[in-house]
Amino acid sequence: MKILITGFEPFGGEATNPSWQAVSALPDSVAGAEIVKLEIPVVFGRSADVVRAAVVEHDPDVIISVGQAGGRLAVSPERVAINVDDGGIPDNDGYQPIDTTIREDGPAAYFTSLPVKAMVTAMRKAGIPSQVSNTAGTYVCNHIMYQVLYLIDYEFPGKRGGFVHVPYSPQQVADHPAQPSMGIDDMVIALVAGLEAVLADTGKPDERAVGGAVH
Repeated sequence: MKILITGFEPFGGEATNPSWQAVSALPDSVAGAEIVKLEIPVVFGRSADVVRAAVVEHDPDVIISVGQAGGRLAVSPERVAINVDDGGIPDNDGYQPIDTTIREDGPAAYFTSLPVKAMVTAMRKAGIPSQVSNTAGTYVCNHIMYQVLYLIDYEFPGKRGGFVHVPYSPQQVADHPAQPSMGIDDMVIALVAGLEAVLADTGKPDERAVGGAVH
């Protein structure tokens, strides 16, 4: 078993990105599975090209992207990605799409093929705040989640994919007063627990547990 897990480079004027800090600190093996780690650009389009090349090179069974969600309190496995790019800020190449379809031949949305509720349970049992998220936004995080699931649908059937958001790191909140944060070590604990839940997944329906949002 092999898992490709990606984290993003810094963006939006930040000096660091906790998604890559956490991913790069993961062990090389989790529950007997090889973990392939990759830093990807915060760029619409090119991020997906980088991930696709890594999938071709490494042939992973599972593809998981991790991104920063400043302002969130918990590590958040994402349930769904939508077929739209609508950048609140330009990407790292200066491109800012507005109401742009990601894939003209793709569906309106893709649901993750990861057991997100089981992942949340595992993360909480490891002592880390976690919750299911029902929106990955419309920036590069949503873009890469949608692109990965599209690639699985059209080019790499049988693989599984999804996305996890992490909060700001303590280092970042010096520039974001009153925002919640989480230590990189805790993010690593959460990601390892989530990976273990993915590896334990036998293909049966995801855990049936409260994980919805009121708004």
